Order: sequence, then C-alpha cells, then structure tokens
Amino acid sequence: MKIAITSTGASTDAPVDPRFGRAAFFIVFDTETGEYTALDNTQGLNSPHGAGIRAAETLSQLGVEVVITGNCGPKALMTLETAGIKVVTGATGTVREALEKFRRGELDHSARPTSGQNEHEGIN
Repeated sequence: MKIAITSTGASTDAPVDPRFGRAAFFIVFDTETGEYTALDNTQGLNSPHGAGIRAAETLSQLGVEVVITGNCGPKALMTLETAGIKVVTGATGTVREALEKFRRGELDHSARPTSGQNEHEGIN
C-alpha cells in the first residue's frame, strides 16, 4: 500500500505540512518495501488556484491509497475520494510520527472537509 503524507521538507523528520494542495512535499511510503520517496510539490505551492485538485490527481496516478495531512479542503477531498483514496486529517508532529499514529489507529478517517477555506486562501 502507498501512503502519502504532506510534509514541509523532504525527510521523515520534517513536520507534517497542515496544507494538502500547497504542501511543500508529499512523502510517499510503500508499506510493502518499507521505502519512501519525497515528491516536490513546487507546482502546488506556486499555483494561484486548483492546487488541491492537481495534487490529488498526481497522487492518484502514483497509486496512493491513503493521504495523511493536517487539513483538506472540499474540492481536494472530493477529488481524492472519487479516486478511491482514503483521507486522514488532523495529523501533527513529524511525518514519521504521523505514520506511526496512523499505523496504531490513532488518526481518524475524515469524511468531510476540515477547512472551509478555498484555494485562494491557501488550504486546498
């Protein structure tokens, strides 16, 4: 299974980025191999709008099955769920800590957006 976690940096010791579409990086874990890759999200950081939707499409193309983030706006959430990707919000701490909390069942699946802000305000 592939799990993507929003991150402020390219390592598992970086803090979880609270933004989904405008996260600096996505750390993509492969639970079968135990390896991870850091996906630079410069495109999303600099996007005037639609960052969450584009990020969701990219992660779907990579075969990601779960996204762990701080917050997720309504458009990005709908795109992720349509692609069959489970969304987990409320993550804090480092990427490594968020992954461990997820594995222990300490993070909740979100069935609704956790941000009422739109893409122009930088959360999606």
